[in-house]
Amino acid sequence: MVGKVTVTEGEFAGWKTYDTHGTFDQVVGPFYFRPDPDGRMRCAFRAEAKHMNMGGRMHGGCLMTFADIALFQTAYQEMEGKNGVTVQLDSTLVDGVYEGELVEATGEVVRAGGSLIFVRGQITVEARTVMTFSGVIKKFGPR
Repeated sequence: MVGKVTVTEGEFAGWKTYDTHGTFDQVVGPFYFRPDPDGRMRCAFRAEAKHMNMGGRMHGGCLMTFADIALFQTAYQEMEGKNGVTVQLDSTLVDGVYEGELVEATGEVVRAGGSLIFVRGQITVEARTVMTFSGVIKKFGPR
């Protein structure tokens, strides 16, 4: 199991992240998360050169990876400590993201059943929506 780490310095001091050593998330991250005052989870990262496509904008695959991370952070309480997999992730890319911008995601659980959790959310840069997403998580117990 990957452990949570509280960031102690820098731009994301006070936020949490995961110890992603040796995982795909280590390549594209780090991604950070914390609850907003209203209890909704907020995810964020700073756009770096490694996230850009050859056109100078963030690669859509990077935004979709971030949406997948946000999907699970949004559904964290509904996961009840169980593992899960994404069974569906829909996205609409609305605007470009540029190097140096702060990218944030928020969302909400639309419905949570016994094994499926339905989530929708948006990714923004300042007041600009850059992507909307919705997805379904299938949760399951230990293997």
